[in-house]
Amino acid sequence: MQRAHFMHPSLQSIESQLGHSPLTQIAHPVLSQHKIDLWLKRDDLLHPVISGNKWRKLKYSVDHALSLGCDTLVSMGGAYSNHLHALACLGKKLGMHTIGYIRGERLQNLTPTLSDLAAWGMELRFISRADYRTLRWQGLPGKLPGQYWLPEGGAQTLALKGVMEMVDELGTGYDSVCLPCGTGATLAGVIQAVPKRVSVLGFAVFRKAEFLSDDVNRWLRRPYNNWQIVHDYSFGGFAKTGPELMAFIECFQALTAVPLEPVYTGKMLFGLFDWVAKGYFPPGQRIVAVHTGGLQGNRGYGHQRDQHTVNANDR
Repeated sequence: MQRAHFMHPSLQSIESQLGHSPLTQIAHPVLSQHKIDLWLKRDDLLHPVISGNKWRKLKYSVDHALSLGCDTLVSMGGAYSNHLHALACLGKKLGMHTIGYIRGERLQNLTPTLSDLAAWGMELRFISRADYRTLRWQGLPGKLPGQYWLPEGGAQTLALKGVMEMVDELGTGYDSVCLPCGTGATLAGVIQAVPKRVSVLGFAVFRKAEFLSDDVNRWLRRPYNNWQIVHDYSFGGFAKTGPELMAFIECFQALTAVPLEPVYTGKMLFGLFDWVAKGYFPPGQRIVAVHTGGLQGNRGYGHQRDQHTVNANDR
């Protein structure tokens, strides 16, 4: 079902320039051995910066801001935030002012991500981790006229609408959809949009994420019983990795020529392939995995690859 949508002309112009997000079949020995048909939804190809679920989650929220006459977009994130990276770029394209509340003290040398935000005109406001937690749960205090607040990761009800459009592009004939899970908003949008017979697996990208199920249920308009969140592949925490994950990503990229990052899609695919190898999926299953973009996050792993970790508070 195609969902009709009407957006501000400026956003329509940007959307018309986005790249194609194809379904690419993945060939891999593990898949062949277990007779699994895997397709990757290449949302990373939508745009070099505003890619994957970042565009999907932002488009209708920013459209709402424009409809209200707002001229400033305000949000929050870490020093490598994909969400803020996409928001700053989009704000620049729209001629809107952007403000980002950054977790932690100001760094002596900005990360590549923060340098991009500043170059695109985003006003960076560094706040303590305690204040960041308050902002996450209570929202922006003292919001000024013309400002539009977007929660962490852009996770609000309007975000689900764009995600549901992505599901429309998948067509029919698949049995499962797999995707990485951070805030749970993308997962909730997918759950609402897939046919009832399709199972949905969200792979949590940080540890102690059991609360995510409650968050997802709050997004959903009614109960659904076709989904679950997998908690076994966080590699110790958000943005943390390990030799096994990095080796998997390197091998996957060599076999498929599909670029990955270790924060979201890399972890999801590692978990998915492990499930395939352990026989969780019956032979003949057709699975769609969603590449949620965010490849700029790879810049946080350059000189730290030997440690296989970055500061988990930097995302």
